[in-house]
Amino acid sequence: MSSGALAEHRHVPVLLDRVTQVLAPALQEPGSVLVDATLGLGGHAEALLAACPNARLVGIDRDRAARERAHERLAPYGERVRIEAAVYDELPEVLDRLQIVQVHAILFDLGVSSLQLDAADRGFAYRFDGPLDMRMDQSGGPSAAEILREYDVPALTRVLREYGEERYAPKIARAIVAQRDRAPLTSSADLVELLTRVIPAAAQRSGGHPAKRTFQALRIEVNDELGAWERALPAAIDALAIGGRIAVLSYHSLEDRIAKTFLAAGARSSAPLGLPVELPEHQPYLRLLTRGAEEAPATEQAANPRSASVRLRAAERIRSSTTPHPAPKGTR
Repeated sequence: MSSGALAEHRHVPVLLDRVTQVLAPALQEPGSVLVDATLGLGGHAEALLAACPNARLVGIDRDRAARERAHERLAPYGERVRIEAAVYDELPEVLDRLQIVQVHAILFDLGVSSLQLDAADRGFAYRFDGPLDMRMDQSGGPSAAEILREYDVPALTRVLREYGEERYAPKIARAIVAQRDRAPLTSSADLVELLTRVIPAAAQRSGGHPAKRTFQALRIEVNDELGAWERALPAAIDALAIGGRIAVLSYHSLEDRIAKTFLAAGARSSAPLGLPVELPEHQPYLRLLTRGAEEAPATEQAANPRSASVRLRAAERIRSSTTPHPAPKGTR
């Protein structure tokens, strides 16, 4: 079995039934448009196309291998499917190119996909030895190895602390710079060995794999994941028709914090305190569809360990808005 087929075999879409339940009501009318902004292997998209025969799909992914796999999987749906090579913050450009004015449901399944994690040559997983690449789009941009070679101690510390929430960020950054003066870090095994050596043994016993936070931080930096997410979320809400729905699957606190802040702001009045009458432009433009963040049930977590960290938030567009949305606040 090829690495791509193996990844597809292992791929289990997270919260599949719940995501379908949340988004399907907005996709019942003929001509309804679903945007899967993080298409991956197409598992969520396939379920929604099957459940909503009147809907058509715009699938977006920057990863060429993922697009190819999704195209094969979704081929039975023919002209109902359009797959675009883009990052999700390029949603407005994609819709303009396709002459789509409004969409009725949008899904974001953030983070790294099964295809990427299971491919040793992509460098995303610390459990495999491979080149330190980590680019979701391998056609351009700096790799993780280049970042480790070029960033100074303050820059590396910032990345590890902000994106990995790594307690030992300064110590790791200094060790990386000292190591590269002798030999560059080019493989996953090189970096894992350094981290195992630098992070105290007591922290490794209680805090999980010593490479987990550093690999996460480098992946986010390489792909500008949080910057793209902060840009994508307001653009997605702008694209939603009245009655349209958005669902967000986040896998770490930084992504979820942005989603929580932005969706909650849209679901409450923006009227200044003391204003005697709430003007229409101050009324909420979103209705939350989840109470806080929903987690995967214990049965799903047991069957699919990758669902253990997921947080689902969803909302419905309830009115148009002529005022700019507040920018979601991330970590920067």
